[in-house]
Amino acid sequence: MINFTPFFISFKLAFFVTIILLIIGIPFAWFLANTKSKIKPILEAITALPIVLPPSVLGFYLLVFLSTNSFFGKFFWDFFHLKLVFTFEGLVIASSIYSFPFMIQPLQSGFESINKNIIEASYVSGKGKLQTLFKVVLPNMKNSLLTAIIITFAHTVGEFGVVLMVGGSIPGKTEVASVAIYNFVEIMDYKNAHIYSAIMLIISFLVLLIVYIFNNKHKRRVNDIY
Repeated sequence: MINFTPFFISFKLAFFVTIILLIIGIPFAWFLANTKSKIKPILEAITALPIVLPPSVLGFYLLVFLSTNSFFGKFFWDFFHLKLVFTFEGLVIASSIYSFPFMIQPLQSGFESINKNIIEASYVSGKGKLQTLFKVVLPNMKNSLLTAIIITFAHTVGEFGVVLMVGGSIPGKTEVASVAIYNFVEIMDYKNAHIYSAIMLIISFLVLLIVYIFNNKHKRRVNDIY
């Protein structure tokens, strides 16, 4: 019988990470899209680091950063009595850092594609920056917003290296679906490895299919307008 707990943990982790990154990502991507600061390339490079860094390297530094030997990990332990290594809370923090560029880059592209005349017209009509962002800009970049949300969720569900190093493989707590597959292969239980892998493959395909269908519909609507 299939144990769906690792999938539940994966989806729960992806849900929290997506919500957190959406809250952080919208203002940060808006800043990157509009700033003319000389540090913009540095911020963009730092944001994109998780894409090019091997998961083992990022996972190692996150393990050190979240441990009670670091200031950050010690702070959470001293004030909240909360360990961030080998816990679900630690997974949320680590996964948020690892999935950060997958939320930021689509949002930044969406912000940069907005016609500046629309933004100026909003300011002229008396709307403030926050009103312009949420009532004018975001409604006009729904495809980028949806893409950022779906890709971030899917990427978090499929994480392996970082979650294994930071969360370990504690059944019912930190054992996500990708780690469960790895454990099945280690003990040569290829039957369950096949089943879990097939479920992950179907989920990944459906996520990408939704993104492409939505983007193609949006392109057709734009072409019809123009």
